[in-house]
Amino acid sequence: MTMGIAAEECILVLLAAGRSERFGDTDKLKQPFLGKPLAFHVVTALESVPFKARLAVCSGSELDFGSRGYRVIHNDDPGDGMSGSVKLGVAAAREIGCAAVVIVLADMPRVTATHIYRLLEAVTGPDAVIASSNGVHPSPPAVFGADQFEALLTLEGDEGARAMVRAGRHVIAPEADLLDIDRPEDMERLRALR
Repeated sequence: MTMGIAAEECILVLLAAGRSERFGDTDKLKQPFLGKPLAFHVVTALESVPFKARLAVCSGSELDFGSRGYRVIHNDDPGDGMSGSVKLGVAAAREIGCAAVVIVLADMPRVTATHIYRLLEAVTGPDAVIASSNGVHPSPPAVFGADQFEALLTLEGDEGARAMVRAGRHVIAPEADLLDIDRPEDMERLRALR
């Protein structure tokens, strides 16, 4: 049953436009962790994956994703929630042309290339929705086949692709690998994981 899809046929969409509201007054993506900004951990982890293209959807971040091989797309309205960033990334990916998008959050520093390959292996066709899960809750990273682009482009608000992700197939990863940094206490949990 499993067919899988090659990374070369996919475009990576890195979502880095959140407003960090729950984190306080600082840009959480710039928070230092193990000698580099938080957002660059997932960037580094996925450097070796041969995606067709890499897009970073940002809003006012001072981090230079362009120098790391990403085409930067500016989200002028981050208040639109995650769906606004997803739509910008998917529209740009569709323009370039690809068989699927891999949506990754910049505030998930422990995501591994191995896990991304496991998601890609689970793809069964152009209508695929393959998400990550800690065994209880589905979450990004997620792969959406090209037949799902239209649905992604009609998303509204912060609920974003959550309903699609819940209904899709899930690939289990260790909970620590899917840690999403939203609050200062998440940063403390991250530092304790070493």
